[in-house]
Amino acid sequence: MQLVIVESPAKAKTIEKYLGSDYRVLASYGHVRDLPAKDGSVDPDDGFAMEWENYADKAKQLKAITDEAKKADRLILATDPDREGEAISWHVLEVLRNRKAVPKEVERVTFNAITKATVTEAMKHPRQLDTDLIDAYRARRALDYLVGFTLSPVLWRKLPGAKSAGRVQSVALRIIVDREREIEAFRAQEYWSVTADMEQDGTPFTARLVTFEGRKLDRLSIGEEGTALRAKKAVEEGRFSVQTVEVKPATRNPPPPFTTSTLQQEASRKLGFSADHTMRIAQGLYEDGAITYMRTDGVQMDSSAISAARKAIADRYDAGYVPDKPRLYQTKAKNAQEAHEAIRPTDFGKDKMGGGDHARLYDLIFKRALASQMASARMERTSVELADGSGQTGLRATGQVVLFPGYLALYEEGSDDSQDEDARRLPRLREGDAPAKKAVNAEQHFTQPPPRFSEASLVKRLEELGIGRPSTYASIIKTLKDRAYVRVEKNRFFAEESGRLVTAFLERFFEKYVGYDFTAGLEDELDEVSGGRAEWQAVLESFWKDFKPRTTEVMEQKPSEVTAELDKFLEPYLFPAKADGGDPRLCPNCGLGQLALRGGKFGAFVACSNYPDCKYTRRFGQPGGEGDTGDTGPEVMGQDSETGLEVTKRSGRFGPYVQLGEGKEAKRASIPKDVPGEDFGLDWALKLLSLPRTVGIHPESGNPITASIGRYGPYLAHDGKYARLTSTAEVFETGMNAAVVKLAEAAAGGGRPQRGSREPLKILGKHPRTEAEIKLMEGRFGPYVTDGVTNATLPKSVEKDQLTLEEAAQLIDARAAAAPAAKGKKKAAPKKKAPAKKAPAKKAKATA
Repeated sequence: MQLVIVESPAKAKTIEKYLGSDYRVLASYGHVRDLPAKDGSVDPDDGFAMEWENYADKAKQLKAITDEAKKADRLILATDPDREGEAISWHVLEVLRNRKAVPKEVERVTFNAITKATVTEAMKHPRQLDTDLIDAYRARRALDYLVGFTLSPVLWRKLPGAKSAGRVQSVALRIIVDREREIEAFRAQEYWSVTADMEQDGTPFTARLVTFEGRKLDRLSIGEEGTALRAKKAVEEGRFSVQTVEVKPATRNPPPPFTTSTLQQEASRKLGFSADHTMRIAQGLYEDGAITYMRTDGVQMDSSAISAARKAIADRYDAGYVPDKPRLYQTKAKNAQEAHEAIRPTDFGKDKMGGGDHARLYDLIFKRALASQMASARMERTSVELADGSGQTGLRATGQVVLFPGYLALYEEGSDDSQDEDARRLPRLREGDAPAKKAVNAEQHFTQPPPRFSEASLVKRLEELGIGRPSTYASIIKTLKDRAYVRVEKNRFFAEESGRLVTAFLERFFEKYVGYDFTAGLEDELDEVSGGRAEWQAVLESFWKDFKPRTTEVMEQKPSEVTAELDKFLEPYLFPAKADGGDPRLCPNCGLGQLALRGGKFGAFVACSNYPDCKYTRRFGQPGGEGDTGDTGPEVMGQDSETGLEVTKRSGRFGPYVQLGEGKEAKRASIPKDVPGEDFGLDWALKLLSLPRTVGIHPESGNPITASIGRYGPYLAHDGKYARLTSTAEVFETGMNAAVVKLAEAAAGGGRPQRGSREPLKILGKHPRTEAEIKLMEGRFGPYVTDGVTNATLPKSVEKDQLTLEEAAQLIDARAAAAPAAKGKKKAAPKKKAPAKKAPAKKAKATA
């Protein structure tokens, strides 16, 4: 028997059908072991020896693989054809070696598509494990561990509120923070454009002013309204005729098929997918046999695939769309071991595959790959120069005509930049023509700061700088989001306070290690290991000998010293120069103290040196400057008439709150967001401080019903049972009758509103197979989908906003298939426990 190991059960099931009865195919379910998250997992003093630990949740699968391996004559490691796939194969082999369960023959097989022809052909060409790729994996894993477990504790102790740092993650964060700084430092510049709406033979076109008073203009030449109005008047009064017409042929060649990076970028631009979501969907298409392997730096396609693409083009269009010779692309990847074939369909005869997001991504991959083998687009670009009689004022009109669309008939690559505004069609113009002038416009503009990064442009920037590798970009971006170092608004990254502070800390104390050139250079060294041109332990030693002493040096500094250094480093951001030349550090509250950065239990903030006399503070991420506002300390609202204690309004870690009295015995209440600020006064403060409010005595139990505001919002309580209220106002306005009804309804729904009474987040549509309506709901343990019979919780990896009907249907089908047995059958379950007594013996035998 021959045992084949792959990553996923979907692959295992498909491949076992291809190979026949002599083969047993099992899935490892991804990586089976890793470095445990504790000190000492990598020992630099022992040649960077690594202590690996099996994943606890893989015990069952590893036992199954071990049991089958003991019966097998040959072990075929057929995990993915990249560095991570090589690593998984190595880990599986090491586990079997430790358990003395390695078959006589061990070989490695790789394929970049899950089709019968590809898999069976790959089985004819086995090889041994690639030790260079394994060494490169070990070097990367050790580096990431050493940076994370050495640098993160420094952050935790010296920078309260910081969560973690990473070798590539921190540099990617710096890119986002640097862009934020560019935007803040940007000063808009006013400029004006003057255009003329013209017409020739009934066809309108626009001409732009390019010469004024005999001087050529660029975009910023007209900087104020007065000049713009003079220029506008000159155009209005001038009689313009065509001086020259320049026509140039142009050609646009198709882009190559997708690599991992370009797929992530284009899916972000055209489909709005995150990098992480793109890779999940692509993984599914690959495992379904629809596309080739999706982690690749290569742009070339197999010769048979090129032939199939050219045939598909001829069938779909005509011979004119097929170039005379096949197009051959060359990869720019430095690490050839990871430059596999480009991402393409396995069958160019199928232009559709799957449903929902799977179908959308497949369509993108199909069109890009097919377009890469199509003829170039041919265009004609025209530039027309017009001048008035004096020659002192000149206009220019540009346009473009597509003579033959070529690949553009199928696909046009997206862009992060604005499209060419001159790509317009012009009427036919000849020298001497005097087109009619319909109107003249003078428009004010302002230069714009550089745009914040989208996922597509961030991935592109990382690739340009040589930081990380395309296969890691999705996880890098996900980590930045999960750590709350960045937030995403309208598909653009904004640096959060914590992200800015961590970046400032690393730039000040570990500048070398968050440097773009250093990080890119380290990636190149790791690529040298992949190619067998460098020794992995030497690369680690070179890094560690400088990195470890630096972390020790920083760790020995007092937190106050670190804060003082950051205060100096961040001065331009926290205390920018004032327009009036005044002291930017002068406290706006007391007018005497100096503002400075301080460290607190929950992170950094700016405070006055006159504390405690002056209690002015402001958040770290709230730069000073004109109109500086911050927390000036407790605001006295008045006195409680019953106790005589002072009521104050304050600002805390979780937002504004009110307090009655001082010290440990003081009573506090958060100020809800739905209380209008203009209406908030002493009366509101006392109402909040008086909670919980007794609504009345329940007519059945005789016990009180109370209304209050808790962690999850306003609610009613009675005998340990709860009912939600919809607003803060209801806490004070709900009467007995309404309270009793709400509690009864909540009790009927198991503490929640009655089943079916909640509004769905979204109605996805009818189930494609059962016709039942599928709804997306918000549940106690997170979002779920339901068809009215079966509920299926959304996996954490699935974003509810991007969930498609087909994906929801698949979740429901899978949940229904895995439903527990009927109640009658459950009674027989105890009988199954009998053979379990033998389990310890089997386990001991397996680990012996």
